[in-house]
Amino acid sequence: MHAPFSMPAEALGEVTATLLARLRQRAPLVHSITNGVVQGFTANTLLALGAAPAMVDITGEAGLFAQAADGLLINLGTPAPEQRDAMREAVAGANAAGTPWVLDPVAIGSLPIRTALAHELVALRPTAVRGNASEILALAGLGAGGRGTDAADANTAALPAAAQLAEDHGSVVAISGPEDLIHTTGRTIRVLGGDPLLTRVTGGGCALGAVVAAFLAVREDTDAVAAVAAAHAVYGLAASAAAAVSAGPGSFAVRLLDELSLLTPERARAEARFAEFTQEARA
Repeated sequence: MHAPFSMPAEALGEVTATLLARLRQRAPLVHSITNGVVQGFTANTLLALGAAPAMVDITGEAGLFAQAADGLLINLGTPAPEQRDAMREAVAGANAAGTPWVLDPVAIGSLPIRTALAHELVALRPTAVRGNASEILALAGLGAGGRGTDAADANTAALPAAAQLAEDHGSVVAISGPEDLIHTTGRTIRVLGGDPLLTRVTGGGCALGAVVAAFLAVREDTDAVAAVAAAHAVYGLAASAAAAVSAGPGSFAVRLLDELSLLTPERARAEARFAEFTQEARA
């Protein structure tokens, strides 16, 4: 259990700018064991942001690479047998080396193999968990999952599940939705921004998990909650800017990469929007 997160929401813009500048300077190596549908988009997202991607998903190498990488993403989108073993190996390597890692429990709930694997992996205490509301509910054993990769629940409905995961495993829990909710023990931060077009592009959510891993890789003494919130803010700002100049999902996907590359720390500081979650916000 880490200490309660006490940074005021209005200070997170400065943190976002600092971490984005540091990421661009250091180009952290992000090891992404992710699903076959989104590997290319995820790699391009990391490159556009300023990080370095690698997808090492075979046994005998995954654990070694996780120890050398700066951050790790485990995404359960297409968990073939060898990839499942590589995930276990990579998580063990990351934990041994102190490498921050992110669990994205894609489409768990009604699908038994990935659901069992997600429960196995979350017990190994990921630095952060990122998913939609239905996935977070299923991971905590409080829901049956959504419709494939689509959520069937409002993101606020998953807050009790996020609280349970944070309490049991010490993870920061990010719930995706019209606004993202970043939860740690006793506190929830709202990250405003993004665009519905993210749901119309294959990999729009999965790539965000890799962005979270990249920000955690450069956080140093910054609280993991702030790093996860900053990652969501940067991704949301780029999505909003991309949507403003796109004709539809195809041009949006390309423009999102451009906007991630073009976003400056100064703009992130000025435009990132965070707020405390309250019961009034729930209403």
